[in-house]
Amino acid sequence: MNTAKRLLSYSLPYWRWLLLALILILITTLAVNALPLILQRITDACFVSTETPAEKRITLLFELGAVFLFLAAFGHIIRYAQALLTVWIGQKIIYDLRLAVFQKVLRMHQGYFDRTAVGTLMSRVTSDIERLQHFVTEGVVGSIADLFMIFGIMGYMLFMSPILSLTIFATLPLLFGVMYFVNVKLRDANRDIRDRQARLNALVQEDLTGMTTIQLFNREAAAISDFNERNTHLRSAYFDEVRWFSLYFPCIESGQALAILLTLAVGGFSILSGSEAITLGTFIAFLAYVRNFFHPLGSLSDKAGSFQIAMASVERVFNLLDEEEQIKNPDSPVEPNRIAGSIAFNDVWFAYTGENWVIKNLSFSVEPGQVIAVVGATGAGKSTIINLIGRFYDTQKGAVTIDGINVRDFNKHDLRSRLGYVFQDPFIFTGTVADNIGLQAPGIERSEIIRAAKTVNAHPFIEAMPQGYDTELNERGEGLSLGQKQLLVMARALAQNPELLFVLDEATASVDTATEMLIQDALAKLMANRTSIVIAHRLSTIRHADRILVMRHGELIDHGTHDELMARGGYYKQLYELLLHSPE
Repeated sequence: MNTAKRLLSYSLPYWRWLLLALILILITTLAVNALPLILQRITDACFVSTETPAEKRITLLFELGAVFLFLAAFGHIIRYAQALLTVWIGQKIIYDLRLAVFQKVLRMHQGYFDRTAVGTLMSRVTSDIERLQHFVTEGVVGSIADLFMIFGIMGYMLFMSPILSLTIFATLPLLFGVMYFVNVKLRDANRDIRDRQARLNALVQEDLTGMTTIQLFNREAAAISDFNERNTHLRSAYFDEVRWFSLYFPCIESGQALAILLTLAVGGFSILSGSEAITLGTFIAFLAYVRNFFHPLGSLSDKAGSFQIAMASVERVFNLLDEEEQIKNPDSPVEPNRIAGSIAFNDVWFAYTGENWVIKNLSFSVEPGQVIAVVGATGAGKSTIINLIGRFYDTQKGAVTIDGINVRDFNKHDLRSRLGYVFQDPFIFTGTVADNIGLQAPGIERSEIIRAAKTVNAHPFIEAMPQGYDTELNERGEGLSLGQKQLLVMARALAQNPELLFVLDEATASVDTATEMLIQDALAKLMANRTSIVIAHRLSTIRHADRILVMRHGELIDHGTHDELMARGGYYKQLYELLLHSPE
């Protein structure tokens, strides 16, 4: 129930429109439910009564018919306007909810994405929201309309014939009990559907991302087997949903048939026995009310099913919205005009999970404008150093400072806007070349984008493209070589004018010599007059660094210039000789 209240709270900004919708619902209820009363009047006064002259009865018939036609047309026009308004309000609510979910995903820390499959997040942002859409756009206000209609009909029925009304109402507790049981089962079935759908999406996303590996190692059969297993589980869950949902309308139809039978029995016996408590007009009008009563009740049951479907999805959406944001902005962030570029790690300990320390008691400092190379075997904690400076993760112990300011005291968005990253796996967004360099940042002009591209040697190949800087690219950067992608990413980093630069120099490992020279020249221009930390894999970077940090199992075991470290021998010399004899 709390989940439902929270979902409905998204309608509060539109309460005025909701009030108007409720007024239209009330008008519709009064207009439509008055029609059987007119039928009663026509039957008793025009057809049954013999005391009034025929001419007057014919005149009354035309008058009442005109009123009937007017009320029917008026009621349907108001219902049409109410339906449009209801859908408009619902789409506004869904828009707000979808935006809230996407904004929440963007605020989440990297650790959340490390443990959450992309397919699962896609289910939250797309399919879960889509399953909410029908209920929110039609179910919320539509349910209120159905309730108004039901209670309005019950009021008219009691006014017309208390005896027949109480007879019909006596059957409702049994009907509602059965529907409640079906609702519970339907909600359980929908929880299973959402969970199994998320697992299937996660598998599909993983297989699509790793398609090259699957085909390279002939894993197609295993992939199909895994997909079939999860697809079968999803199909079974949908069968459960259909089985329970299909019980709704048989229950409603059975209830309506029972109500008509009771009306025929009680009303027919009263008329045949000559009782004046129920007239023929009352009997006919009451049958119309019975039909009208079960129509919104069936609609309400349908919406109850949609509600159960929505609740299974909304629980998952709200679980995401309630996920704690571990990397939070301080209440009063520090926002210096300019960063000089000094960086310090002071007794830093960090673990991604529990106490599996990736960084252990790490302390070092970097002076403004220095180029620091970090070397070590895989898993030594090199990339983690960069992630901690950018506050993609927070340390468990110790502090990371920039210009003497703890990175926790920065606004994380302001901090990251001052950092530039060049990694070995360049990501290309769907959009134009210019969009990929400037990232559509409002402060970056086209001239700055072109200047950045020229600086990193990307301008010549961009100009040779069909539409130059307006050439459309897809997310894979189809048509671009790996070296060209890396030059675009370097232009992107330079266009942001970062104050600190982080480079993973393995970016040049898979390109030809000519392209490598262009990239190395671009890197040199990027690092000029900037504090730079390079995760070093290549001899050229190591030799030209101002200082080298040697990492092993998360600990800083040595540091110094290349010549100093080589003179001392030890672990660094072993690493260097391995690089020296490995192909670059």
